[in-house]
Amino acid sequence: MGLLSMLGLGGKSESIQDFVTKGAIIIDVRTVGEFREGHIKGSKNIPLDTINSKLNEIEKLNKPVIVCCRSGMRSAQAASVLKSVGIEVINGGGWQSLEGKL
Repeated sequence: MGLLSMLGLGGKSESIQDFVTKGAIIIDVRTVGEFREGHIKGSKNIPLDTINSKLNEIEKLNKPVIVCCRSGMRSAQAASVLKSVGIEVINGGGWQSLEGKL
């Protein structure tokens, strides 16, 4: 397994479209301040440092999740946390790059 795959960054474009087709929600895990400076329209801001306390809320949405941040590193961590509790999730990487793929 390559480094990009371990970080959830490999082969995103096709998978992201699959998630969008399934009605995925986009969760931006950057800080509130970063989110205010720009984000994907319709995305939900749940900063990485609060993701553990929001797991029940995210599970109740009963939808696949695409996580994003500034560069893809924090969203990789968030994806790992969400996967560990059985949420269908993909790391969308940096929000600006992800926005271009939507």
